[in-house]
Parts: sequence; structure tokens; C-alpha cells
Amino acid sequence: MGPHPAVAAIRLAVRRVLHDVLTEHEQTTEPNSDSPSHERLSAPLVLVACSGGADSMALASALAFEAPKLGIRAGGITIDHGLQHGSDQRADEVVERLSDLGLDPVASVAVSVGRAGGPEAAARDARYAALDAAAERYGATAVLLGHTRDDQAETVLLGLARGSGIRSLSGMAAVSGAGGRYRRPFLHIDRQTARKACMVQSLPVWDDPHNADPAYTRSRLRHEGLPALEKALGKGVVEALARTAQLSRDDADALDAWAGQAETSVRDARGLLECAKLYALPPAVRRRILRRAAIEAGAPAGSLFARHIEEVDRLITGWRGQGAINLPGKVVAQRQGGRLVIRQG
Repeated sequence: MGPHPAVAAIRLAVRRVLHDVLTEHEQTTEPNSDSPSHERLSAPLVLVACSGGADSMALASALAFEAPKLGIRAGGITIDHGLQHGSDQRADEVVERLSDLGLDPVASVAVSVGRAGGPEAAARDARYAALDAAAERYGATAVLLGHTRDDQAETVLLGLARGSGIRSLSGMAAVSGAGGRYRRPFLHIDRQTARKACMVQSLPVWDDPHNADPAYTRSRLRHEGLPALEKALGKGVVEALARTAQLSRDDADALDAWAGQAETSVRDARGLLECAKLYALPPAVRRRILRRAAIEAGAPAGSLFARHIEEVDRLITGWRGQGAINLPGKVVAQRQGGRLVIRQG
């Protein structure tokens, strides 16, 4: 008798990602020597980022099951954000659970969460910085994240609320980070499947109270917004939003590639953007070039919203002699002699 369907689904998702990681590793690694120890050490290491919640525990268990069959080393990292009383103790418990699954190395990393961008964004920034550092420290080829289809749907709705364009609607990528470090095997698996997989395997899980705290935007969306949408529109909203994310990502990737090719053609010999040539481009392509130029000048990508780019775009499409546009990161955009100059103010 095979595993429970929920367990089979998560294992298959992880197996596919591990196959990709192994293939990429083999393409970039010199052939092994005949030494068994050399072969063991040269095997890729994949870490799972685990909070102790159902999604990441299901992911950790699937990684522990599938990795040895492919000759992949598997470890785990849990991040202690220090935002709740006893968080260090819970992090220690997660480390113990990961070790019990057979993962090695396993570690807990404490981070200091700032305030920039709000509590959710600050915690996310601190978490990814810690995961990046851990991956570098252990020489990990990839880090698996337990984001599910439900998380993807929430991300799409949050992007829609921000009005930040098609890239914002594309949600989370299956592969992201420097060198494709982060992998999200569960983007096509719903949250209930992950929880069911933990239940049938008797895996202990921790439900973060922040996930039910209405003070957090994502929590309100999860417990109030999405249920209201499903009540009004019927079941299938989450799946439809996740599908929208993939379609939007495909479109955004194509437009980004077009903008990358067009950018050299709209710069003069000194590298300045020529307004007339920018004006001739489709708006979606032109605004991508403007956004990229602002980021290169020092504007933080996370603080650069659609309204900022629209204001800069009006220097091209609605020129009436207006003054400079102030952007995040003390970046200034202004029109000078038919050229668009974007630089630190």
C-alpha cells in the first residue's frame, strides 16, 4: 500500500525540484574522483527553511525522504525572529524535529527585525538575509521554501491592492534569489494538503499566532478577504489566482526581455535616455526601462511603486516644463534638453 495521497503529492513536488537541483549541480561541477568520501562531500546540499508550521514541516519530511534516494545531502534552518515570548525555545524544538527527521546540518538562526517597510516586510527582509547567510556558510546549492498555492493567491491579491502592475500580480516565482537559490515546490499544492500530510505522518506542527492576528494585512486577507471572495464568487478562487500569477509572470518576463533589448537603443552616446525614443516605445516597455534606470540610480526596488514610475513617465509623455521628480532613495528624475536624467539628488 502506497503513502497517503497528501504525502505522495508533497513528495512528488519535492522530488521534481530535487531532480532539477541535481541536474544543475552536475552541469556545473567537475566529475568526482574515485574516492567515496569525495563523492559524498561533493553531493549538493539542499536546506529547508522551516518555521515548524504545517507547510514547512511537510516540506522538511518530504526532503528527508526524497534527498537520500538521489544522493543529495539535506539540512534545515529555522529562523528565530524574536518577536514573541519563548521564540528561542520554539526554534530549539524545530531544530530537534528536523534532526529527528534525519536532516543534517540543522541550525537555528536568531535575527533582529527592524521597522523599515512595516513589520511584515521587515521580518521578511531579516529572514531572507539570514537564509542567504546560512546558505553561504554551509555551501548549500538550494533552499526550499514552503509557500503554497494559498500563499500565492494571497500574494496576488496583495499585489492587486498595491496597484503595482503585472509584475506584482505574478506572485512568487518557483525559482528565485541569487543563482536560483530559493525553490518553492508547493506553489501548486494547497495548504490543506500540506497540513493533511503532517497529520497522517504524525508530524508535530506549530501554528504561529501571527498568522491569525488581524493586525497583519496578510492575516486579514487570509481569514476575512479570501473567504469573502469565495462566498461571493464560489470555490476555485485560490486556484484561479494562482493560475493568474503564472500567466502574469510569463507576460512580465516577456516584457522585461523586450525592455532589456530596447534599452540600448534609447540611450545616446553618453548613456543618457533620449525622451523622443522613449516616447516611441509601448508604455509597458518604456516604464520598465524607467524603473530599471531608477533602481540603478539607487532607488530601493521595494519602495518604488507604480505611482513613482507614472510621475517619471509624464516627463516623457506629458512634458509641460515640470520640475524634477523625487523618488525613494534620494533619487531625482528630471528632463534636460531632450534627455531624461535619473541620478542621486
